[in-house]
Amino acid sequence: MADLPPAARAPLLVLGFLCLAAGVAGGLVRLGTEVPAPAAGIAWHGAFTASAFFGTLIALERAVAIGRRWAYAAPAACGAGGIALAAGYVQMGFALLVAGSAIFAFASLVIVARHRALHTGVLALGALCLLGANAWLVAQAALERAVPLWIAFLVLTIGGERLELSRLSPVPRAARAVFGVLSVLLIGTGMGAWPSAMGVVFIGIAAWLARYDLATRTVRAAGLTRYIAVCLLSGYAWLAFGGLLFALGVARDGALHAILLGFVFSMVFGHAPVILPAVLRVALPYRPFLYAPLALLHASVLLRLIAPQAGALANAAAIALFIASAATSAIGSRAPSRDSSGRADRGPA
Repeated sequence: MADLPPAARAPLLVLGFLCLAAGVAGGLVRLGTEVPAPAAGIAWHGAFTASAFFGTLIALERAVAIGRRWAYAAPAACGAGGIALAAGYVQMGFALLVAGSAIFAFASLVIVARHRALHTGVLALGALCLLGANAWLVAQAALERAVPLWIAFLVLTIGGERLELSRLSPVPRAARAVFGVLSVLLIGTGMGAWPSAMGVVFIGIAAWLARYDLATRTVRAAGLTRYIAVCLLSGYAWLAFGGLLFALGVARDGALHAILLGFVFSMVFGHAPVILPAVLRVALPYRPFLYAPLALLHASVLLRLIAPQAGALANAAAIALFIASAATSAIGSRAPSRDSSGRADRGPA
């Protein structure tokens, strides 16, 4: 069956960002900020961001990698699940999230069957964590038990993608085995809801990435290559810091957002110039102003540790600034250049 054309993928991405907006607004209301937000966005803030937004975004990327139309049912269901939640249809929303994550997990296992490797296995484990978290919501409606599996889904997805790229640099076989063990430990501690043990595993994964990731070399480059490396390495620092807070059993909100914002969104900012062209066939050229939302993101996560409401507002501003910066860069790349006579130069016909 043929792949879905890029123009037909864009509505799925829009669904994901609508879910992100609902989740961010709900999180702000939870901290006392008066902004419009759906009631479900307040009650199920984590479900909107982890399952509806990232479920849609990452499942869409995985569907593009498979190149089969059936795989796009995963991001469609995850995005629709978020919309159903926002409309007040909670059980329908949860059911759609489970359906989407189940198709996503199946798609990930298809990739494992096609290419048996450690990184594809880690990515599949991450997808299964998302399915487990969403299934837990349907069975128990207990957000607290779903949170560790949501975090494991995101950390394993990012770790698996970086592990794949580590093949471009010399990584000892024993070190790759260590990453596999850390991945299994992360799932075990997440399923057991042992935050202190999870924190130790986070520190271990952050240390592994800081030691073996290709970014430790590419940070010496320039332009987009360096920007991506800075995003990655700063994200690993937040993963280690969040892990330390979890291990010590202190500042739970700070620990969660050090990982879910400082680490995960650093990865989003860094990978967007690569993923967006692959998914939508839209160029996202590097511009130095992409550092502005990254700097604001890091400052906002720090601020959240001492002033949660102000920090949350700055978190939202950093995400909005990045989206605006990326959109400006993408639109600018499509604008026709003009020659000295002022005529538009559209290139060869």
